[in-house]
Amino acid sequence: MTDTRVISTWTEFTRNSAVYLLFTFVAIKVYKFLFCCNRTSEMSSFSMATHPEALRRERILNSKLYFDVPLSKVSIIYSSAYNISFLGIEKLHPFDSTKWGRVCKFLVSDGFLEEKSIVEPLEASMTDLLVVHSENYLNSLKSSATVARIAEVPLVAFFPNFLVQQKVLYPFRKQVGGTILAAKLATERGWAINIGGGFHHCTAERGGGFCAFADISLCAHFAFLRLRISRVMIIDLDAHQGNGHETDLGDDNRVYILDMYNPEIYPFDYRARRFIDQKVEVVSGTTTEEYLRKLDDALEVASRNFQPELVIYNAGTDILDGDPLGRLKISPDGITSRDEKVFRFAREKNIPLVMLTSGGYMQSSARVIADSIENLSRQGLIQTRPE
Repeated sequence: MTDTRVISTWTEFTRNSAVYLLFTFVAIKVYKFLFCCNRTSEMSSFSMATHPEALRRERILNSKLYFDVPLSKVSIIYSSAYNISFLGIEKLHPFDSTKWGRVCKFLVSDGFLEEKSIVEPLEASMTDLLVVHSENYLNSLKSSATVARIAEVPLVAFFPNFLVQQKVLYPFRKQVGGTILAAKLATERGWAINIGGGFHHCTAERGGGFCAFADISLCAHFAFLRLRISRVMIIDLDAHQGNGHETDLGDDNRVYILDMYNPEIYPFDYRARRFIDQKVEVVSGTTTEEYLRKLDDALEVASRNFQPELVIYNAGTDILDGDPLGRLKISPDGITSRDEKVFRFAREKNIPLVMLTSGGYMQSSARVIADSIENLSRQGLIQTRPE
């Protein structure tokens, strides 16, 4: 009887020990599995955090800003959302914040463009903007005071930020989407015009001069990865120095910057000037004839120095005679000739070209831009009717 009790006790002990060992074994395996998963996740996060290029690549590849445009559309990009209307306070800045819409109205009313053939871009998302901008900078735009400084309208600082986001920054984000999409369209069709964009004073870390987002820098980075472009030429013919893209891209040997600007006006960014590959200074009072002569010389030099696969042309009209900020004396016909020269430069070398309308602080700018686009169409350099 005693032996039977001992055997029973031993059997029960053995069974309990086996269950305990099995439980311990399973617990160890589960712990190791969870530890490995957590470590892999941490390693992945660490890798992304310490390799910003990998994160930039992921954001560009996942972006929806590139989409297929049907042939029923032409390579002109615009949205009515581009125009800024903010209780009338937009009129406190000399920039015509309805210029973009007026350009399109002229093109339509003149019979050069049909509304249904215009391409409407998507809005650049926070993730899209992070391809170039830091989180700190984008978060700073949640302060109306910061946006007021960038837009150069102090009264904006007193409005709730949700209104500022909707009335000021949303139009800018739509235009950024247009600039980025324009590069894809240009590589497919030879040219594309974003009736907007050209925010050449904004860097990755700081906005200014009515430029809240660095659309030119973003356009280049998207083109490098998604379009497999290896060389980009920026031809900046706005009256003001393009210190934004110069700061962001000036040390990138894939980018060549030709900047023709008035050194006697904003932004006086001497540090950024060091990054200009080809600097052409045109002082206040420069006339049409002198300006076009300098441009011819500059394009000839640029063609010898660099062989781009994409041209981003920042075509500001603040060089117009009478513009209060540009201080140059270029006639409307001079701007038409300027744009034609740049388009011919690209066409002769079979280089896709993106045109952005950028600055221009006179009511007449919209008419001048429309006239220039119509001339490009008449010259056969662009096609404003669907195929």
